Amino acid sequence: MSDDYLQASRDHQLRGWVTGQMLTGAGYGAVLLIGIGLFIGGIYGVSLLLPEESKQAPAPMGSLIVQVATVA
Repeated sequence: MSDDYLQASRDHQLRGWVTGQMLTGAGYGAVLLIGIGLFIGGIYGVSLLLPEESKQAPAPMGSLIVQVATVA
């Protein structure tokens, strides 16, 4: 087998191209996963800086609950 890339068979060229595409996709996936992890870690880090009273406050979504009275 020759070390000259230009003399590589079509099968070897295709395998090299496919492998490069798969590695590129895996790299993009790894960057996205690390980015999501850093974002979640940043939110967690900010939550550690908040005072304890803010963690014990009632949920703000509770004020959006509408109670409907039923007529019997």
